Amino acid sequence: MSLLVLLVLLVILIGVLPTWPYSRGWGYYPSGGLGLVLVIVLVLLLLGVL
Repeated sequence: MSLLVLLVLLVILIGVLPTWPYSRGWGYYPSGGLGLVLVIVLVLLLLGVL
């Protein structure tokens, strides 16, 4: 389960990089969403759910 979560987070991390011209105007929205996902995963790991 934790390997699956790690793979999903890795794919999301690659997806938030603003490397394409149309995504340069997105600002901090994608990385802020990734930060929120990381906080949720850390809380779940600390609670022992994952």
